[in-house]
Amino acid sequence: MLIRYGYELTFNCPRPTLMLCLLDAHPERSQEIRYEVAPTFHPPIPTTVYVDSFGNYVRKFVAPEGNITLTADAIIEDSGLPDPVMLDAGEVPLEEVPNEFLLYLLGSRYCETDKLSNIAWDLFGATPPGWRRVQAICDFVCDHLTFGYQFARATRTAAEAFEERLGVCRDFAHLAVTFCRCMNIPARYANGFLGDIGVPPDPAPMDYNAWFEAYLDGRWFTFDARHNIPRIGRITVARGRDAADIPLATSFGPHQLTIFKVWTHEVNEEVLQQLIRRSA
Repeated sequence: MLIRYGYELTFNCPRPTLMLCLLDAHPERSQEIRYEVAPTFHPPIPTTVYVDSFGNYVRKFVAPEGNITLTADAIIEDSGLPDPVMLDAGEVPLEEVPNEFLLYLLGSRYCETDKLSNIAWDLFGATPPGWRRVQAICDFVCDHLTFGYQFARATRTAAEAFEERLGVCRDFAHLAVTFCRCMNIPARYANGFLGDIGVPPDPAPMDYNAWFEAYLDGRWFTFDARHNIPRIGRITVARGRDAADIPLATSFGPHQLTIFKVWTHEVNEEVLQQLIRRSA
């Protein structure tokens, strides 16, 4: 399967401002990219890319005073398979969790394990351990929270989402991550592109999506507490403890996002070849 994805973002800054952006496919997918127009800036400015402590690509630049527009377009090859399901995947004994993953058992900016630990054990202590426990967490979060773009709030934490019973995809992910950590299951937050492939089209404008990964049987598995079904064509951009680690854009000074467009959809080989010929 071929999936075309990309973005167009315009920032307005009142003065030259250092910015860090995590917008492009994760390094692990680099070998699967069949066509790519590298991120382009208008007006042209110098940029650099580095890999952060979580293994994500971060683009660094100084935005000039006024408007700066970032665009990118790519086609990636995907298996076309939904997120894997392994009902018998078990929990990893804490003493066997790799040292580099222990931080995914701890509280973080948006995931207050101290506030939700007792609630988590009351809700999920009797559930079968492993995959079924993580799925029980997803089922609860999906039912407990009401999704709506009008409910977006950048400062909402997992505990606040639990109390308010509403949010957007990042809130669903934060609450599920927190419950997993409270139950001694390493869990990390992820975001990226997720189109309407294999599901009814969503009429709302496309956005980056958030989901999470749980560490079971010695590997990371994808879970999505908002949609709560295996999905096709997920393109990871970044992973971290929570959204504070992997914001789409960080500015060291005031800015306003004036244009935000994201796309991701299935295309065929003919579209790929046409784009390659145009760029030749």
